[in-house]
Amino acid sequence: MTIHRKQFTKEFKQQAVRLLEEGIKPVAVLARELGVARNKLYLWQQESQTKGEGAFPGQGRRAPAEAELARLKRENERLREENEILKKAAKYFARDSG
Repeated sequence: MTIHRKQFTKEFKQQAVRLLEEGIKPVAVLARELGVARNKLYLWQQESQTKGEGAFPGQGRRAPAEAELARLKRENERLREENEILKKAAKYFARDSG
């Protein structure tokens, strides 16, 4: 079973931190409206304060070429694993038939 985590863009995180720092709404209300855990807001705020513009360097929205490259790398790894399994199976059956 695959677990899918929510991914947020750099812009979303920056906006959430700005709203948090404005203090117009209680943190619990803001977190609920944004669909984010309250502690995540505090972590984003801390990262924003310590790293400034270098905060939130993650993937965010990938360019189409980057997304395609990542997909191809995953597919390549899967195919390598399948190839290894087939090699082992071929050796096993060659040994049995001889």
